[in-house]
Amino acid sequence: MAEEKVKLTIEIPRKLHSEIIEKAKEAGFDDINEFILFVLEQLVSTEITTESVFTEEEEEKVKERLRALGYIE
Repeated sequence: MAEEKVKLTIEIPRKLHSEIIEKAKEAGFDDINEFILFVLEQLVSTEITTESVFTEEEEEKVKERLRALGYIE
């Protein structure tokens, strides 16, 4: 069964909108809504642990994603 969705309208500054579009493209998202949903899910996730063990390949993928999102250089 599909999760029920809520349609929400928010106002954001034009500059922020442009930056979001740019970051979404850099991160490989074709749909800005999917990118915003991804970012929000990451922010509210309660399953963040410091005990996670990643393989070197997984860690590199995470680093690449963080670079694409502008969190690290």
